[in-house]
Amino acid sequence: MSDFRLKVFQSVAKNLSFTKASQELFVSQPAITKHIQELEAYYQTRLFDRQGSKISLTKSGELLLKHSEKILDDYKQLEYEMHLLHNEYIGELKLGASTTIAQYVLPPLLADFIAKFPQINLSLINGNSRGVEAALQEHRIDLGLVEGIFRLPNLKYTPFLQDELVAVVHTHSKLAVSDEIAPEDLPNIPLVLRERGSGTLDVFERSLLRHNFKNFSSLNVLMYLGSTESINLFLEHTDCMGIVSIRSVYKELVAGNFRVVEIKGMPMQREFNFVQLQGQEGGLSQAFMRFAGHHSKSL
Repeated sequence: MSDFRLKVFQSVAKNLSFTKASQELFVSQPAITKHIQELEAYYQTRLFDRQGSKISLTKSGELLLKHSEKILDDYKQLEYEMHLLHNEYIGELKLGASTTIAQYVLPPLLADFIAKFPQINLSLINGNSRGVEAALQEHRIDLGLVEGIFRLPNLKYTPFLQDELVAVVHTHSKLAVSDEIAPEDLPNIPLVLRERGSGTLDVFERSLLRHNFKNFSSLNVLMYLGSTESINLFLEHTDCMGIVSIRSVYKELVAGNFRVVEIKGMPMQREFNFVQLQGQEGGLSQAFMRFAGHHSKSL
């Protein structure tokens, strides 16, 4: 029911590209241009400055973007509540999840959800925790799931699931490391870690700080990688130790390909959290959170 022109404008404004908006909305580029021209004619103002192949928002465009985000959110909530009067769950829900959650937690949950609510158009993007929070603030997603320990004041965090980080090495690794080490042994061990902005690295560094380990530059980090899957494959071919979620190496541990190295007195517990914009709780996001909560014990 919502004005599709506003959706088009929002996509162009977020991507700063007519081409990317066309790809995102599955609409031809001439149609995208036509919708923007209609909005500019209606409001009698330019919404974008065009300099060659680059575009940027004008003051008018910034104002329209601010209001269009609220209007489109209200339309989404209206559609949800009207259908709910007939006990129907219909609408669009855009999720964002940090890498570990997207790869190792959500797939079975998403399968169950779309089976129960086939009329909900569900989509998922993934990245690290900071990227998911940014997507939420930019209204590119409705609900996020993150694994970090840092909190932004304009976002609301709701606990979802407990998780644990572990140190692992490949069983065929030539790395001489015992099954138990002390935190002060870490500088002597080559490591592969998740990248900056990831919740996994946040938790590892916070755990080190709790043990008065402040000289992070003394760590022998061979690589920072952008996904847990990359770390697992890296460990198969390199003699080093990785810090990953226990969930991400469950199959490897059962198969005997990896072994856990206990870091004495340094547990690395964390929570997976739902994250929403403050004041925008409700609708399909809340329905998904309730559904996930009921199924969390099986994850």
